[in-house]
Amino acid sequence: METINFSIYFQFLIGLFAIVNPIGFLPIFYSMTEHQYETERNHTTFVTTFSVCIILLISLFFGKLILDTFSISLDSFRVAGGFLITSIAITMINGKLGEHKQNKEERNTDVSEYDNIGVVPLAMPMMAGPGSIGSTIVWGTQYNEWVDYVGFSVAIIVFAVSCYVALRFSAPLVKKLGKTGTNVVTRIMGLILMSLGIEFIVNGIANLFPALVNA
Repeated sequence: METINFSIYFQFLIGLFAIVNPIGFLPIFYSMTEHQYETERNHTTFVTTFSVCIILLISLFFGKLILDTFSISLDSFRVAGGFLITSIAITMINGKLGEHKQNKEERNTDVSEYDNIGVVPLAMPMMAGPGSIGSTIVWGTQYNEWVDYVGFSVAIIVFAVSCYVALRFSAPLVKKLGKTGTNVVTRIMGLILMSLGIEFIVNGIANLFPALVNA
């Protein structure tokens, strides 16, 4: 009979919270969705957290196989994600995020155009990035009995639901700052995102080309 080790699954869950830090992600999420109406932001929230859940589940069951099949390393993923985050950060710093939404008549615009920001870059690589994906693959490889996959899957679902609740209330929390405060936060978060993106790029390159670092 398989042993159910709840402490292992709990450690995995706590690890996800530590790596992703959804509470610290709230200002970033709101800054990138501030231009959206409430229904659109709620839609983005659902798309983001649902995507995170699916990405981590896929990583758990097929992560190592997928990376090996396409000969993709986590460091290569880190570099690509870094460039993507940096490009988004530039639009935030320049205050151009969401400029395409010009008036209230555009309220009925197809919401599907916002799906991309929910999946990329919010879900991946910001939340389900190299750290959380790598951690999931490692845990899934080390503990690979069917009961372990069930336990890890439940932990991922609990994590995704927790993130959904946190992101759903990001607007009222951040709105207390007001328009001016929001603009300031947006640009500060843009700088933080750019630093994060550069950090991804530097660490990825350092691991891919150690000779350049030791030269």
